[in-house]
Order: sequence, then structure tokens, then C-alpha cells
Amino acid sequence: MAEQHGQHERGERDERQVHRFERGTDGPKVIVVGMDGSDSSMRAAAYAAGLARRQGALLAVVYVQPALTAGAALGVPVAGTAHEIAEDLVRQIREAAERLKGAFEVRWEFHTFHGDPYNGLVRAADELKADAVVVGASEQAGHRIVGSVAVRLVKAGRWPVTVVP
Repeated sequence: MAEQHGQHERGERDERQVHRFERGTDGPKVIVVGMDGSDSSMRAAAYAAGLARRQGALLAVVYVQPALTAGAALGVPVAGTAHEIAEDLVRQIREAAERLKGAFEVRWEFHTFHGDPYNGLVRAADELKADAVVVGASEQAGHRIVGSVAVRLVKAGRWPVTVVP
């Protein structure tokens, strides 16, 4: 009788554990993918779109627009050029996201954040309640020494991070 009671208690404990919810344990519901127009970010978006389709998740395509430099903020001619480049990149990324939408039946949203890529992606992942973050591997040689956005996201340890080469 005592043995049955012990098993029953374990069964209740197991049942309570099943009902506890932890973000991301049932598969991601919101997948954030960082895009900057690079080839690796385009591959990351394609990978994330496939993952979102298979998981029935929302794909949040995020572009982090660099903050203007001090000179640009003061109205130096570079400001218009930087803004035009950023707007052109946003247009290209939106078009790429539209093409992905046609390739995969996936729910998706496009978001633009401002700042440096790491902090912009962190803010995006927090605000969008991301269960997973997908980024392309850095194509910049200096990142091998200093550390890429992807490495910094992994080290933050707040979400599963997939780095697509």
C-alpha cells in the first residue's frame, strides 16, 4: 500500500511538471531572423522560413538600421546618403521577404529596429518574445578576432541561436 502511495505521488509530481510551460519547449512560436542584405543573412532567412513553416511559427524578419553617426546627425551630406542606402536596403529585404513568402506558406512580419546589430537584435527578440533567433555567419574578417553578433547572441544565453553559414 505504501508503495502504491509513493507511485501515486510520483505520478502527480510528473503530471504537474507536464503542465508547466517554458518558452520554446514545444518548439518555437516566434522565430526572429536578422537580415542585413548579405548573402549569409539571405540564407539565414531561407533557413528560418523553412523552420517557421515546419513549426507553424511566426517568422519575424528584422533589419537593424545603423544609428546615424554624429556627423550625419548634424546634417553633413553623408546623412542623406546613409538614409538612402538604408531605405534601399530595407526595400531589398522586404522584396526578399516577399519572395520567401511565396516559396513557403509561412506567417511573417517585417520589423525595422535602430542601433547596432547586436543590441537591435536583442531588443527585437525581447519585444517580439522570440523563442529562437537565426542569423547569418559574419562575413567580416575582423569578427574572427573581436567576435560576431552571432557569438554575442549565443553568449547572451537568452534564446536558442542558429548561425547559418
